[in-house]
Amino acid sequence: MVVAWFAGLFYLPRIYVNLAEEQNTESYKRLIGMASRLYRFITPLAILAVATGLVLMLVYGIGLGQGWMHTKLVAVLILIVYHFICGYILKQFKLMQNDKSHIFYRWFNEIPVFILLAVVVLVVVKPF
Repeated sequence: MVVAWFAGLFYLPRIYVNLAEEQNTESYKRLIGMASRLYRFITPLAILAVATGLVLMLVYGIGLGQGWMHTKLVAVLILIVYHFICGYILKQFKLMQNDKSHIFYRWFNEIPVFILLAVVVLVVVKPF
């Protein structure tokens, strides 16, 4: 679930890059359809990933009271906010009210990469 959620969060902003550059109406509609289906697909995966993580933490006590887990939870909250921002951006594209350039979305696309790296390091290394 986590891998599929991240894959979707890596790809969705890439579609936004294409939408921000697209001039052809038919291609724009096709990209909107792709982005909408992808967002609808990854949203339940996000819910299941977060729910599963909470079960592991609460039922099995994994990471409770440890600093690395608190930091990881903050990173997951940031990722959830990022997910909702992606949904808001999709609505803006659907209404043809996008005011950002493809360059903005290229940078926006990198945010989940840094979050993933941070979470993996926190879980594997457990620095504190």
